[in-house]
Amino acid sequence: MKNKTLKNLGKKIATVAVATALALTSLVGCGEANKEAKVIKIGATATPHAEILEQAKEALAKEGITLEITVFDDYVLPMTAVESGELDANYFAHVPYVDQFNVEQGTHIVNVGGIHYEPFGIYPGTKKSLDEVAEGDTIAVPNDTTNEARALLLLEANGLIKLKDDAGLTATVNDIVENPKNINFEELEAAQVARVIDEVAFVVLNGNYALAAGLSVGKDSIAFEASDSEAAKTYVNIVAVKEGNENNEAIKKLVEVLKSDDVKKFINEKYDGAVVPFN
Repeated sequence: MKNKTLKNLGKKIATVAVATALALTSLVGCGEANKEAKVIKIGATATPHAEILEQAKEALAKEGITLEITVFDDYVLPMTAVESGELDANYFAHVPYVDQFNVEQGTHIVNVGGIHYEPFGIYPGTKKSLDEVAEGDTIAVPNDTTNEARALLLLEANGLIKLKDDAGLTATVNDIVENPKNINFEELEAAQVARVIDEVAFVVLNGNYALAAGLSVGKDSIAFEASDSEAAKTYVNIVAVKEGNENNEAIKKLVEVLKSDDVKKFINEKYDGAVVPFN
């Protein structure tokens, strides 16, 4: 009886030992997998940037890369979060904005790939046509440096105002030299412009905020930037990282996937010209 008990105890010990060994092997394997896995933490505005990033997730997963997307509703936090290292990258801005932000804030954000551009548009508010512009009407425009310039340049192209010859991409309302209708300009944070559409004659919107407001540049705008314009090339939306991280292999793969034919097809089909892939 004693020998039988010892024999059974020996079997139990052997079973526990095997189970322990298997568990350890499993843990070691898991550790190796986690070590090989890569995570990209990226900030983006909701529409269209976060939506486009969602389309990249599956292709990146096949490469062993997990994409974690944080959605922002402003243009400042996704920049400072990249600078501080809280995020690996952001995808929402164009080069002039990034360059200006670096100058003003002392940050070190750089472009690692142009993905798409969004034609800037003039949208009707209380007035439906630019021919209806009356003395003292108000137009809402973004208040950040580069986007305000873009809005004013579009208004100038449509004959509403004239800017100083050298105003260019840093134009503000102070650079208006001719304003025949004495138009008032309501300068708002970009995300807020669409919210006053029922209170002003017209709004001039970034493409992503127009989309978020349910507006189509092709169907709803009164005027918009031509696809072959210098503005379209200048204001291509980019993936941006902190200087020094340009050669990160996971980031390179992200840019490659975002410029793939599959993602381009998604952009063309979903946004119907409001968002255009950049070649």
